[in-house]
Amino acid sequence: MNILVTGGAGFIGSTFIKYALKNRNDMLINLDSLTYAGSMRNLEEVADHPRHRFIHGDIRDGVLLDDIFQRYGIQAVINFAAESHVDRSIIDPAIFIGTNVIGTHSLLEAAKRHWKLDPLSKQCQDYKSGVKYIQISTDEVYGSLGQYGYFTETTNLSPNSPYSASKAAADLLVNAYHQTFGFPAVITRCSNNYGPYQFPEKLIPLMIHKALREEKLPLYGDGKNRRDWIHVEDHCRAIDIVLEKGKIGEVYNIGGNHERENHEIIQQILALLGKKESLIEFVEDRLGHDRRYAMDITKIRSELGWTPSIPFDEGLRSTVEWYVNHSEWVEAMSRETVT
Repeated sequence: MNILVTGGAGFIGSTFIKYALKNRNDMLINLDSLTYAGSMRNLEEVADHPRHRFIHGDIRDGVLLDDIFQRYGIQAVINFAAESHVDRSIIDPAIFIGTNVIGTHSLLEAAKRHWKLDPLSKQCQDYKSGVKYIQISTDEVYGSLGQYGYFTETTNLSPNSPYSASKAAADLLVNAYHQTFGFPAVITRCSNNYGPYQFPEKLIPLMIHKALREEKLPLYGDGKNRRDWIHVEDHCRAIDIVLEKGKIGEVYNIGGNHERENHEIIQQILALLGKKESLIEFVEDRLGHDRRYAMDITKIRSELGWTPSIPFDEGLRSTVEWYVNHSEWVEAMSRETVT
């Protein structure tokens, strides 16, 4: 199968590229615009792999997409391409609308053209078996949970930041293409990822980086915002299973079943690094800061047989060790970091 992976030089996308090259026999066409969070450094170990083709370009470029679909006979699309940092979305929402909404629309249109979708019969005339589009989304589209309960796939979308609103808009657009045209799409919504090669603006790598430099660690509000954490490799395994067995038109929640408060995460990082908790500095809370996310993963577990396999404590320890041992990568990438 020839798979178009968009955003394949970013954190999750590059991890999936490397995972798929080890565990699948597909040709992977990697399209990435190499914005600040995407880097060829993330792909050094597979740069010359015979089943990996990198193309520098923007998913909003319809001419480029047409050329890729025609040249490679794309049979599946996995759309990782996204602007994903909430703080940046508050500063400049337009960038997020451009990539996350307009970019998604461009991909849908290109796939619809080249898969020769018949809107009357709602069937693809080409590639009648196996063709699939996977939209990589986020738990943030659901909004904020109270103290109890979990997000399910039927939870109403209630995004509270420009970032999550742009991702929710993309999800609705993908679903509309499925309902209207029979477009062969699946949506996955994942909880907070962590692991090697994550750009050091996100919580875990940012706090590791600052702690190593003995800098203050900014903690929003009272630090009690809770997130469900999943190791990026577990996420990539889930996407692989959705690609193989996911049902067209469905949504699958993906989570690690590891809820932690932000304060607790930072304390654990400091303990692993042997640093003092006096480095923590409470700062004014972020605008639109959701209090709690937690995912119900019953559907993907029962229907597709996936469960997370990396315990959080083990995954965090190995992640901290990776950043300690890859200071050159961190320094190179962190020059663009927004704190």
